[in-house]
Order: sequence, then C-alpha cells, then structure tokens
Amino acid sequence: MNIVDWFIDRFRLKSAHRGIFERDIPEGINYFYCFGGIAFTSFLLCFVSGLFLSLYYVPSEKEAYLSIQRIHEDVNLGKLIRGIHKWSANFLIVSIMIHSFRVFITKSYRPPRELNWIVGVFIFVVVMLEGFTGYLLPWDQKSYWATVVGTNIAGSIPFIGQTLLLIIRGGYDVTGITLIRFYSLHVLWFPLIVVILLWAHFHMIKKLGVSKPL
Repeated sequence: MNIVDWFIDRFRLKSAHRGIFERDIPEGINYFYCFGGIAFTSFLLCFVSGLFLSLYYVPSEKEAYLSIQRIHEDVNLGKLIRGIHKWSANFLIVSIMIHSFRVFITKSYRPPRELNWIVGVFIFVVVMLEGFTGYLLPWDQKSYWATVVGTNIAGSIPFIGQTLLLIIRGGYDVTGITLIRFYSLHVLWFPLIVVILLWAHFHMIKKLGVSKPL
C-alpha cells in the first residue's frame, strides 16, 4: 500500500466518495465536453496562485503598485506566479464561454438540467466580476482609467446607477477606498460565491449525470 492508497483508505474516501469519480459516461462524448473540467482546473490554478500573490500584495493606495514591482523583481518566481495567475484567469473565462456554447448547442440546458444552466450562468457572471475587480489591483494608469470607465458604465444605469456607483467605488471617485473594496471582493467574496456555485453545479451533475450528445 503506497502513501496515496493509505490516505484514501484511512480517510474512508473510497466508500464515501466513490460516486464522485465513478459514473456512467454516455457514448459520443468528445473533447468539447472537457472544457468544463478545463475551466475548473483554471480556477484552481488561479486560486492557488492568488494565495501566493496575497502574501506580498499590499492593497494600499501608496503601496499597491510598488508591491507589484517587488513581486516581479524581488520575490523568487514572483513574476512566474503572477503570469500563471493572469493566464489561468484568461483560460478560465475562455473555457467557460466554450463550455457554455457547447451546452447551448447540444441543448443540455433543457429539463431536468435547466437549474444547472442557471447556476452556470451565475458562475460566468461572478467570474467576469472577479476579472473586473482584479484588473484594478495593479493600481497603474491603465487599470485606474479602465475602472473609471467601467464603473461609469454601471453608474449610467437608470434609477439605480448613482447608488450602484457609490456602492462600487465607496465614494464618487476611484480612490484607495475603491482599491480596498475591490481587493476584498476579489480575494474573499467572489471566490466564496464561486465555490458555493461550483458545489451546486457539480452536485447536480452527479445526480443528473452527463447529458447525452444529440
């Protein structure tokens, strides 16, 4: 018995969680059915690399940009880890879009899987918000003005725009308060929401199975 088998046996994973790894797969499955797993893998890479970056990043109006420079120049493999974080985030968005397109083309959103489709749409929206909040964190001119434009678009929504703008920015302008608010959303709130939605998504896949190709 190797160390992996020992851990699985002592943790009783084989009996309690066998159904997660062993399920019937319909015939006709092709590589387009893999993009959901690619998206999940990208999320894990993004999450783990973000944990390392959070050890050195300082969400301060004066220190944010300098901390990014220190990660690039002084931290061992810091530039590589930040690159992994960036590109895994890009792969996450692209793979979710391809996955959603496949589900739509194969009509896998039809009953009894319509709730899972809705959950998947919410995952996509939260992931896009993750990207938007993370874009400000380098705190350079490009990210600053992109956030100004993006939040102005939210502020142009009829009736609720100005209130929404104040909630997002923490004031009328993009300041250090906005940076702290975006950092909190990026590393705490949105990842927690994504994890809960992913649990619901995988739970329904486990119970309903993989949809059959047309």
